[in-house]
Amino acid sequence: MTSNPDVPVGQAAYQTIPATVPAPTVYAISPKDVLQVRVLGEPDLSVEKARVDEAGFIQLPLAGQVKAAGRSAPEVTSEVATVLGRKYLKNPQVSISVDEAAPRFVSVEGEVKVPGVYEMTSNTTLLGALARAQSPLVTAKLDQVVIFRTINGQRMAARFDLKDIRGGVSPDPIVMDGDVVVVGFSQIKGLWQDFLRTAPIFNAFAVFAR
Repeated sequence: MTSNPDVPVGQAAYQTIPATVPAPTVYAISPKDVLQVRVLGEPDLSVEKARVDEAGFIQLPLAGQVKAAGRSAPEVTSEVATVLGRKYLKNPQVSISVDEAAPRFVSVEGEVKVPGVYEMTSNTTLLGALARAQSPLVTAKLDQVVIFRTINGQRMAARFDLKDIRGGVSPDPIVMDGDVVVVGFSQIKGLWQDFLRTAPIFNAFAVFAR
């Protein structure tokens, strides 16, 4: 990975990708979440598992298609109760809750043992994401670890020094759903590893003996 001088590093990196992410005061429903919808006294209108589709909607009896993604459960509850009360029921008692949260994923690429897409929890950090990929290779350039994140529709990036994070000098940033972590390649380490693989054993010892 070629170093881009425009990618923030050091303290500037943490302004783009904060070390911690404040816990939301209200949970925002996401696509693929599974909601439990209950209408008191109306079992035919209740849905035990209403999955939010990719477009962010749920489909409910009588209420029809309701926007759920990006909203809180109380907000969706209020809309469903309003629709049912306006057309079908008198003072409907509606309760909506998140039964299953959609899985969150991070992609890990570059100089790691097992690149791939990994499921993560809400408090997975950069070190945790790299551990899921079975850690960087010996050819990794540890000061060239970049996190890519979409913020307000804009693709952002920040570069971190894994040695400083491991040593406790810098904080271990939280990764978020949809982040991409790319570990850079060290050309010097790569050449050295190539040499060790191809050079005769006595030549390798000769180098160390000098």
